[in-house]
Amino acid sequence: MKRTFLLIIGILIFYVFVGDVFSKVEIPNEAIRIRIIANSNSTLDQYVKNEVKNNLEPDMYYLLKNSKTIDESRNIINSNLDRIDENVKSTLHSLNSNINYDINFGFNYFPSKKYKGITYKDGYYESLVVTLGEGKGDNWWCVLFPPLCLLEAEESTDVEYKSYVKELIDEYF
Repeated sequence: MKRTFLLIIGILIFYVFVGDVFSKVEIPNEAIRIRIIANSNSTLDQYVKNEVKNNLEPDMYYLLKNSKTIDESRNIINSNLDRIDENVKSTLHSLNSNINYDINFGFNYFPSKKYKGITYKDGYYESLVVTLGEGKGDNWWCVLFPPLCLLEAEESTDVEYKSYVKELIDEYF
């Protein structure tokens, strides 16, 4: 009994101090991000940004869902820039917005961001960036390759990462 109790305490200590590390997902060095920057932080401009995101995200999923390598993803994005442009243009048109926009696929600056306990460092990252208007508003970004956010577009739910140790503890307690 004492041995079982010590084992349980050991697992709990391990989980509290180390186990959470296994449930965090970092962006790999070989990744392609997507970023949509709003014109401003006004309610209307943030709405427009979210609509562009909501229309572009499933289209990007469709284009990249079978991509196995970063080079293949680059080629797909490069050969579909006109399609991406048309998607943004038609979204803005449907919103009766005549705001200008810019689409850039290359190495673009990302500010640092803390999300779900992980701090993503600022820097230049390979990315597809859609800048709406002056691009002075809050932005949305995610990872196209590997398809971290595209999974959400397919499933329409949040991706949940689990720790094996946590699952064992939850199962027995």
